[in-house]
Amino acid sequence: MKLRSRSVDPLSLVFPLLLSLGTCFNTFAHDGIPDETTTVTPPVGGNKSCRLLIANQLFDGVNFPQANMAVLVEGNTIKQVGTAKQLRGQCKTKINLGDATILPGFIESHAHITFQNVNKNIVLGHGVTTVQDTGGPLMAAEGGEGALRLLSTGPIIQAPGGYPLNIFGGDGGYDKIGYPVDTVLGAEEVVQHLVDGGATAIKIALEPGGETGAPWMQPHDGPVPATPWAMLSEEIAQAIVTKAHALHKRVIAHVGENVGFKRALNAGVDEFAHMPCAAIQEDLLQRAVDQDVTFVTTVDTLSSCVDTGTHTGIHSNMMSLASKGAKFIYGSEIAHDNVPWGINGEEMHMMLHLGSGDSIDFTDVVNVFKAATSQAGEHLGLAPLGTLAPGAPADIIAVRGNPFQRFKILEYPDLVMSGGRIIVNKF
Repeated sequence: MKLRSRSVDPLSLVFPLLLSLGTCFNTFAHDGIPDETTTVTPPVGGNKSCRLLIANQLFDGVNFPQANMAVLVEGNTIKQVGTAKQLRGQCKTKINLGDATILPGFIESHAHITFQNVNKNIVLGHGVTTVQDTGGPLMAAEGGEGALRLLSTGPIIQAPGGYPLNIFGGDGGYDKIGYPVDTVLGAEEVVQHLVDGGATAIKIALEPGGETGAPWMQPHDGPVPATPWAMLSEEIAQAIVTKAHALHKRVIAHVGENVGFKRALNAGVDEFAHMPCAAIQEDLLQRAVDQDVTFVTTVDTLSSCVDTGTHTGIHSNMMSLASKGAKFIYGSEIAHDNVPWGINGEEMHMMLHLGSGDSIDFTDVVNVFKAATSQAGEHLGLAPLGTLAPGAPADIIAVRGNPFQRFKILEYPDLVMSGGRIIVNKF
């Protein structure tokens, strides 16, 4: 069953979009990492002034795009959204963007910004205003007003000798990519330390290796270790989830195949960091939906995860989950060399075509945008982040033209605002 918006589908938007599907969605090229020459203006002092942004189209993160709308920003928050006439006289500073679309800043739900030393200004300048950093040095949440909002899980809790340290090397620690545990008590102590240090969620690895086409099955600092790799026991995984939930934190699992997938479900995790790489049993996929687990997509990053014999894998998993009504949020795994350091139009393209069933309509397109804005903010527990609702952080992007017809233009936003501060302005 396809997920549907509760809003009314305006015919003036549906017909132009459907006419463009055959020409726009099949012509996307993959440009890779954005150019470092993106204009980024560092914040200077506090700014409590107001701005009125006006454009031909506005998407508030929840409802269908509306024509000829404006958003009033006061200080670092959204004050009001309405027509230019309704907001007339509210603010002297008006920025009329003309034939453009205003949207909430995008939320990237799977990245490794800190571990891979990705330039945060590049990410912010290319339309991603909030990032969930899922594996890397532990750090408190930062940014949000003129800087990339970064939410850290800290290192991935793993089995000794297992993933990710067996691939990336090192002994592990709170400043590394992984932290090994081998007892229930040790696991509970690590969860407590991570939360005390600012982790906004806890991530575990349940990865025995062996998936065809998976990036972690490619050589990094040396040859790929023989599989199966060591994994956290079911008892330890359950203890981690129980402790994290007691501290009001979500648990994210890196899984790629059936054994780890089932162990994650038995432990009661809240989120899968990836769409699984190898083909997953249908009964396990249905169980994940029944347990209300959320899937971060990362389909573009893992697009080579297809069994050459059965031609099943990441794509078939997502199509099956979509038919069962699974919950998806946008994630591109920023830091990988083959995806942009910003909004990834190809990820959105694949989400649309793999997650929409036998046909695509405008509701499906809007749902892709919601997965990167309002639904992601809600999942992070930070709503109304990801919307243009009154009281939401003034994280705003704008692009010339209509991104609902052509995702690619989102990769190069013409306006980026973080917490009311203009970072990029090409208008």
